[in-house]
Amino acid sequence: MKRVLAWTVLLVLVLVIVIPILVIGGFHGEPRQGGNAKMAKGDHIIIKVYFHEQQKIVEMKLEEYLKGVVAAEMPAEFELEALKAQAVAARTYAVKNMTAFGGSGLAEQPGADVSTDYKQSQAWLNEEVLKKRWGSNYTKFWGKISQAVEDTSGEVATYNGEFIQAVYHSTSGERTASAKEVWGFDYPYLQSVACTWDQKSPRYYDKKEFSFAQVEQLLGPETQVVAAMQNDSSGAMAILNTTESGRVGQIRIGSKVLSGAEVREKLDLRSNNFNVELKDNKMIVNTIGYGHGVGLCQYGANGMAKEGMDYRQIITKYYTGVALKNINAY
Repeated sequence: MKRVLAWTVLLVLVLVIVIPILVIGGFHGEPRQGGNAKMAKGDHIIIKVYFHEQQKIVEMKLEEYLKGVVAAEMPAEFELEALKAQAVAARTYAVKNMTAFGGSGLAEQPGADVSTDYKQSQAWLNEEVLKKRWGSNYTKFWGKISQAVEDTSGEVATYNGEFIQAVYHSTSGERTASAKEVWGFDYPYLQSVACTWDQKSPRYYDKKEFSFAQVEQLLGPETQVVAAMQNDSSGAMAILNTTESGRVGQIRIGSKVLSGAEVREKLDLRSNNFNVELKDNKMIVNTIGYGHGVGLCQYGANGMAKEGMDYRQIITKYYTGVALKNINAY
């Protein structure tokens, strides 16, 4: 009888004390924490990507998609903190468009959030293309790109709690441009800010020469550039006004007034931050910067990183008044 009683007590101890302890994490250490719960959620966010060359929509994990974007949009040789800033900008741009987060998706391709065509969304490259591009540096560069995305996992830039339009460009040249001066609509976080970190960009300065006949052909016969140059070369071309950031607002060429953006597009200039000089029967155009100039300056970001600034400082420099938040909170 005593032996039965002893076994009964032992069984109760096992059921009441030992098994519960094992279930909640064992005898050693503290109970496991759910610290990776949100990260796991972020890892499984799906984005619908339109592959423009194959003309099909593919579902991908957001963070994996972003690695292909960062690799396509920014040189892998850049500093890690610059790549992290690019990752945050690219993630914000993507999430802003995702229908799962209230975005409108890709208008040109219903059912898709973004496209691999840089003209529609952000550029994107797969690993096979990157292996050919990077060659023996593939392992190092892909590891670096992956780290930039993973170290910022889920982070996006917001203004008043909403995802921003996280546009970016290569090289600003002295100052970035505001959205208002480029596209005509204003965003409080897309303002013109000074940029002194991109001067070592290989795209910082460019020079192009055109004959007057070429200018007339590219800008249209109504400009009458050739006739204007024959009659009064001194007044044939003049910049009429500049924008807040110093870019060309309007310019008179021959008998026509054009916007700086129009001239940039038609003459295939790197930016609309340019000046014009007439010499030896040619129009010489000197251009500073590359791209529309709004938002994050990529070469500026790399310059800031070289001076020891981190991706948070870079993001808040180029996007005025923004805060970094994690999409897992939405």
